[in-house]
Amino acid sequence: MRILHVLDHSLPLQSGYAFRTAAILREQRRLGWDTRQLTTPRHGRACQQVEESGGWLFDRTLMSENAASALPGALYLQEMWATAARIVELAHEFRPDVIHAHSPVLNALPALWASRRLGTPVVYELRALWEDAAVDHGATTEGSPRYLLSRAVETFVLRRADAVTTICEGLRSEIADRGVPESRVTVVPNGVDVDEFHFTARPDDALRRELGLDGKTVVGFAGSFYGYEGLDLLIDAIALLGVEGESVHALLVGGGPQDAKLREQVAARKLGGRVTFAGRVPHADVQRYYDAIDVLVYPRRRMRLTEIVTPLKPLEAMAQGRILIASDVGGHRELIRDGETGHLFPADDASALATAIRDVLARRPAWNAMRERARRFVERERTWATSVARYADVYASLDRSPLARGMRSAA
Repeated sequence: MRILHVLDHSLPLQSGYAFRTAAILREQRRLGWDTRQLTTPRHGRACQQVEESGGWLFDRTLMSENAASALPGALYLQEMWATAARIVELAHEFRPDVIHAHSPVLNALPALWASRRLGTPVVYELRALWEDAAVDHGATTEGSPRYLLSRAVETFVLRRADAVTTICEGLRSEIADRGVPESRVTVVPNGVDVDEFHFTARPDDALRRELGLDGKTVVGFAGSFYGYEGLDLLIDAIALLGVEGESVHALLVGGGPQDAKLREQVAARKLGGRVTFAGRVPHADVQRYYDAIDVLVYPRRRMRLTEIVTPLKPLEAMAQGRILIASDVGGHRELIRDGETGHLFPADDASALATAIRDVLARRPAWNAMRERARRFVERERTWATSVARYADVYASLDRSPLARGMRSAA
């Protein structure tokens, strides 16, 4: 089985998108499938047509330096035509059985164009809705002409792909609402490789001293600082804990668009002694920072994006046996069983988050049992091996040839 993956970006860039891709490639190889992986120009300027990263070879789509145009949307068209041409070029060499295009829709359109020329079926994997991400980043507003156009293009592609995969039930429902038959949509959820996570590892005492966390109870977050993550609510909750919570310290690991604004908030609230910004850290060191945190907090704000998309971070936390608190948005409710594998609080409410922190810290004797339940949930339902195996039926459904029947029996 030969699969040509079309991707927005990849390693060495560090993101949930890149990590999911690497996991998919690894597990598909374990199943005996042959893959090629192509990134579009949105990965960034590449110097070579093929680059190695993380033990994988990635084909790149190169763009000329003068590709940009003053016409609105012209650069997107140039990128897509270049990607389509690169897909056709690689297809003549690799002869894929499937073109598997991953979000955003700018990857799927070139795949469909190339498919018409090649006669190769296309699977479109919707990981997030481009129009909703643009709203959160401030690039547009819900209901604007740009928003409606992006939504229409997304719907066009979803209806014309030979099969659709997505990462969660929330997105599956959204796809169904756009008129895509349920039989053509398969959920391939995010997972974790449990062997890569140390269950309830001991804190790194040297790191805690370096960060000034000795003797503190640490609540924290590690990831990208986007507005929808609601990290301002965590800072407000630390302030609301007041004198009673002086031993509670927040550790924020990472960076992103909200970094400067969050630092300003901490300064304005005079919380410099109770909130630490660790900045971005090398991926190899992230585990040490996780180990320095007693309770992980995911205070995502309620919006379309967070209601229908499940994040990866809480799964990683459960695999590590971490106690976690998360807002009750739809994406979290799909992953976390309140009071069993984690704790949920009403979204967009800093006071409710402060109360949740108090309650969780008061229930330390129950932590070990919750850790065990969370780890078992991940091991049973959310490993990458279990998730990626679902692609077998997706690919097989594209064709009734002997190849397809052979794939079903192999899986």
